[in-house]
Amino acid sequence: MKIGVFDSGYGGLTILKEIRKRLPQYDYLYLGDNARAPYGTRSFEIVYEFTLQAVKALFERGCRLVVLACNTASAKALRTIQQNDLPSIDPSKRVLGVIRPTVEILSEMSKTKHVGILATPGTVKSHSYSIELGKLSPEIITTEHACPMWVPLVENNEIDSPGADYFVEKEIKNILAKDPQIDTLVLGCTHYPLLLPKIKEYAPENVNIVCQGQIVAESLADYLQRHHEIENRLSTTATATYLTTEHTEKFDSLASLFMGKPVMSHTISF
Repeated sequence: MKIGVFDSGYGGLTILKEIRKRLPQYDYLYLGDNARAPYGTRSFEIVYEFTLQAVKALFERGCRLVVLACNTASAKALRTIQQNDLPSIDPSKRVLGVIRPTVEILSEMSKTKHVGILATPGTVKSHSYSIELGKLSPEIITTEHACPMWVPLVENNEIDSPGADYFVEKEIKNILAKDPQIDTLVLGCTHYPLLLPKIKEYAPENVNIVCQGQIVAESLADYLQRHHEIENRLSTTATATYLTTEHTEKFDSLASLFMGKPVMSHTISF
């Protein structure tokens, strides 16, 4: 049984990379729905439908546990899949997201208790971070801000372009103008770590930048330690297989950029 990792595009590879660093012994199956990306501007209903298709595809290919390494899917589809679909598909299988593990550490990181969320329009519209923070850390004041151009910059390999400088500086200025007391910025999209050098360049030195990869990896390690019924059935030959709904040539080129080493994928359709 493998661990499945799903994203609408390429950003989930930043999560997979950190998970494999932390838990290298397991077998992983990554699925990118690249042909239908991005999910960020799609409706709740469509994101749920597409995400459920992907989860089922990973289950059918031997995954016992699936990580939605996509903030939009975590925001718009995770809870419905967990509550409504898993009981009928297979109650012994699990689907986890990336938002709650991120939220759980924010109260420790922020001294001012003012946190900014940089994310896609879909994640911002869902208010998932504000809702989760309201449950776990109601003392935190949250400012959510959409960065619609950041994903295209990454997926078009323009992370070092003048356009990247312009749009990164613009959105950081905009969110800090909304709340100058922000001392922690969450990169609430798994693509955004590839823009980290630019983000650090334009963010004030006193502002913490939170990337999700290491957080999710630690959370998954903790989850497996607490759920031996899942962990005991995972295969441990340290492999990673890549699936995409796009042409493999395009996927392999960009995925290799994300992973820092050559990637070879297979195309699937739902």
